[in-house]
Amino acid sequence: MKFKAIQIAEILEGVVFGDENVEVHKLSKIEEGEEGSLTFLSNPKYTQYIYTTKASIAIVNKDFVPESEIQTTLIKVPDAYKAFSKLLEFYNQAKLNKFGIETPSYIAQSAVVGENIYVGSFAYISNNVKIGDNVKIYPNVYIEDNVTIGDNTIIFAGAKIMSETVIGKNCIINAGCVIGADGFGFAPNEEGVYSKIPQIGNVVIEDNVDIGAATTIDRATLGSTIIRQGVKLDNQIQIGHNVEIGKNTVIAAQTGIAGSSKVGENCMFGGQVGIAGHLIIGNNVRIQAQSGIGRNIKDNEVIQGSPAFGYTDWNKSYVYFKNLPKLANKINDLEKELKAIKTNYE
Repeated sequence: MKFKAIQIAEILEGVVFGDENVEVHKLSKIEEGEEGSLTFLSNPKYTQYIYTTKASIAIVNKDFVPESEIQTTLIKVPDAYKAFSKLLEFYNQAKLNKFGIETPSYIAQSAVVGENIYVGSFAYISNNVKIGDNVKIYPNVYIEDNVTIGDNTIIFAGAKIMSETVIGKNCIINAGCVIGADGFGFAPNEEGVYSKIPQIGNVVIEDNVDIGAATTIDRATLGSTIIRQGVKLDNQIQIGHNVEIGKNTVIAAQTGIAGSSKVGENCMFGGQVGIAGHLIIGNNVRIQAQSGIGRNIKDNEVIQGSPAFGYTDWNKSYVYFKNLPKLANKINDLEKELKAIKTNYE
């Protein structure tokens, strides 16, 4: 797709300084700009590059005044950063604006499909699936029986949506996700041999949820694993069976939440957090990266460590952690001095 400077200025409500008919077809960093690309300048640290960039168009703040000659066409706006962000969103929507059903793909006769959908090549949509309007299903997506997908949801390439899963409106399921696979349920017999416990529940994902690439969410043993509205999950996260994550919680990559734990609303977890099973994490909890949680956490706590404890206490303790070798040497020296004093006293 190509856009002229005048078209971009209209979208951003900006003013063109230079060739209003110059065209761009891609985006670039200002220091890496090349002909046919669009860039922006908002951070003063990068001002030097505006005079050397080969980008065809640059978005700048309206108060920007060049100190020497500039080759690129400028579009002046009130806030260059916000304008470029708006343009990124517009560009992304245009890029994802796919419609129609590609071949080869399979849609079961019993499936109910909404209007203006996109189904990519080699996608498989099984029996009794219900798909809303404006849904986009990219190539190699597998959707099993009795799945429901709400309006405007996007499922990227290679995702697997297993039976009975319910996905709300305006969700994004990124490439390689597995939603609704069996939970990790086994029971040992008297001989220590493990037998599988059937997992007959499902996964429910409410509206406006984003799920990162290669994340897995297990179906419940009974009932539902639930991801509430507005939750944002990073890549490579594992959510166990019967877990519930409260609305607007954000979780960074490689976090694992074991079965039947409940996470509250508006929480923020750093990367590689581990949460044991059957725990309750309160609302507005902050957990720092690589923390291990083995107890219930009250509302508004900020914690760190493995096993995790209060963030402020952890920071204070860290001063001693890193100085343990020095402290040990001091203790050894004090013991020697005390021994010498004791010997002299005797």
